[in-house]
Amino acid sequence: MAIKDWPTGERPREKLLSRGAQALSDAELLAIFLRTGVAGKSAVDVARELLAGSGGLRSLLEADRATFCRNKGLGDAKYVQLQAVLEMGRRHLWETMVRGDALTSPEATKRYLSAQLRGEPAEVFACLFLDNRHRVIAFEPLFRGTVDGASVHPRELVRRGLQHNAAAVILAHNHPSGVAEPSRADQDLTRRLKDALALVDMRVLDHIVVGDGPPVSLAERGLV
Repeated sequence: MAIKDWPTGERPREKLLSRGAQALSDAELLAIFLRTGVAGKSAVDVARELLAGSGGLRSLLEADRATFCRNKGLGDAKYVQLQAVLEMGRRHLWETMVRGDALTSPEATKRYLSAQLRGEPAEVFACLFLDNRHRVIAFEPLFRGTVDGASVHPRELVRRGLQHNAAAVILAHNHPSGVAEPSRADQDLTRRLKDALALVDMRVLDHIVVGDGPPVSLAERGLV
């Protein structure tokens, strides 16, 4: 049955308008993005097949161009459209975060860092540079490694901090395994970087570890 023949309250677009986007399933949200189905299948049917074949919404959204376009009904036009939507989401998170200071909006900071780092296939160490009022100056991925870890050089972090005239930093890295639990090596690295930055009067406010679930704050655990 075509979506236009469904009860009004069950059609994805009308459902979104009346109940909000959070009320829609992954398949319904994807159906709105797809806009149309194929012969004999509604957009929701096609969306369900895509999600099942891709292993879920996240896998589909994070697929590279070749993988994404291999799906029936998807191509370069849809890939470009999706990348634009994802980038708008990241920029929205950035603007939300920089409107206040990083200490009064910790959840916005975590959401932004998760959006930037969660999909990386290898370990990436990044830094948010902050001014003396803890407002965000810049975000930079600084070191990239294999899935076994990244080699982080305190000298380079200090150099970038001085170039930004930063007064404080929030460190961040991802665990490609998906498990955000900080390791002993993460704790040791935090202490080493904290000591190096203290020599130039820069404070480490937090170290966020990003995995599949909620990011973990070392500061909230008393480890910074």
